[in-house]
Amino acid sequence: MRLTHAESDLIVLGSTAARQADRQERDQQKWNAVLRPIALEIMKWRMILSPNRSHFGGSCAWERNLPDIAIAEIPVDEQERPLPPPEPRAKNALLDGPILRTLLWLAWPNVIALSAGTCVVIAETSYIGRLGVESLAAMALVFPFVILTMTMSGGAMGGGVASAIARALGAGDVERASTLAAHALLIGITFGLTFMLGMLIFGPALLKLLGGRGIVLANAVGYAQIFFGGAVLPWLMNTMAGILRGTGNMKLPSLMILSSAICQIILGGTLGLGLGPVPQFGMRGVATGSLIAYSISISVMGWYLFSGRARVIPKIRGLHIKRAMFFDILKVGAVSCFSPLQGVLTISIFTHLLAGFGTAILAGYGIGARLEFMLTSVAFATGIASVPMIGMAIGASRIVRARRIAWTAGSVSFVSVGLIGSFIAMFPDLWVNIFTHDPGVRAASRQYLATAAPMYAFIGLAMSMYFSSQGAAKVIGPVLAQSARLIFIAVGGWWLSTHNATAANFFALAAASMGVLGVLSASSVVLTRWGPKAAPVPQARPAMS
Repeated sequence: MRLTHAESDLIVLGSTAARQADRQERDQQKWNAVLRPIALEIMKWRMILSPNRSHFGGSCAWERNLPDIAIAEIPVDEQERPLPPPEPRAKNALLDGPILRTLLWLAWPNVIALSAGTCVVIAETSYIGRLGVESLAAMALVFPFVILTMTMSGGAMGGGVASAIARALGAGDVERASTLAAHALLIGITFGLTFMLGMLIFGPALLKLLGGRGIVLANAVGYAQIFFGGAVLPWLMNTMAGILRGTGNMKLPSLMILSSAICQIILGGTLGLGLGPVPQFGMRGVATGSLIAYSISISVMGWYLFSGRARVIPKIRGLHIKRAMFFDILKVGAVSCFSPLQGVLTISIFTHLLAGFGTAILAGYGIGARLEFMLTSVAFATGIASVPMIGMAIGASRIVRARRIAWTAGSVSFVSVGLIGSFIAMFPDLWVNIFTHDPGVRAASRQYLATAAPMYAFIGLAMSMYFSSQGAAKVIGPVLAQSARLIFIAVGGWWLSTHNATAANFFALAAASMGVLGVLSASSVVLTRWGPKAAPVPQARPAMS
């Protein structure tokens, strides 16, 4: 009988399937022949070492009943060769690298960038001084609000953003880190708008309350209207910098701070004083130069983030607003904002207390406070570098390493700031001669630096503990330490004022407050639990008889 074409195909397919089944059966028998003796030997030793264990009734019985599924399968390729072992997981320098070397590697770009920021303050003071004494006085009025904006958006909320993203990356959750980045941008825009509306509406009244009158008040209001009219820009810039720092990228934000500083000096001086065909815009021109510099930094960092070059791409398209994401950032960032606010209040109270001793004493304190501001840049650079390292360690549940990073960063800040402060305390003229040759001011500056400069080490320690606590999302302790310093200054200053104290006594109060801040900040890190709470140990239940 002749077969059809379809029937022939079925016979061929059937014979092929049969051959494949036979081959699989032979392969299984081959592996059983190799691995069965090994499994049998293992089970014999288990029988010898555990004689009370129930057995299978004889070697023949348990050998026959040994299931094939118990034979371990070895992964092989198509030619029956064992596959090579998987490659080990790539190491993350922030999680696995040497602590001190990694910390210093992350910190040095920040030192350079923040030193450039100090140069901006000096340069702005220089060319604003050329506009007249009224412009200098106007800048003194508005400067605390500018500093408050930059410290809140950079060190406080920016640190909260970096901490949240670093913890997500440490846990291996890149999707969560991307969502956090998008929510961080929303927070930055919201806070920027809040500062903008607040200063545009209430700014003139606040500046008048601080003592602004006439031309001084007009110049201060003009600067505030321009700068805070674009308050979203510094908030957005520092938020993007926080996102990048959370991924461990310190170089790009530092490069942007450095380039922004250069642009501020050039543009602020040109627009403020006028150059060639550019007219002189005064204080409004200085503020405009700052905003243009911030816009350039935002453009570069935004391109870097959204082009996919960063470890985290903010998830904007299809974003679903989640309360948990806001909470993860604000539980660190919002609480941290109280620290710079209390710092500004502390300086304001102390300045008010010294004002009664005359201009020379107040100016001498101001020169010493500028050194404190410069040295805190060193502590800031080390502290902000510890945030992603500690955040990733916390996210990976490596609490011991996180604490080692915190104490390493604290030691670096304490020693470096303390050495510089002590050196200036021994040779104060190296710093004082930069600013003045007035004998009264020089004498007050020397006295303040000799008393307070060695204690700057505790300011460095406190700042480092503050940032380390941000990385661990446990920032309430250092913030309360700042509150204790504020109360210490207020109560101690009131007591000294009622007991006819001298300026030297107030300088000693300032030095003691630095020690209080450093010790309490370090103590808060020691006493605060960074790891998860220990789960309750279940009680053992007696076995049924």
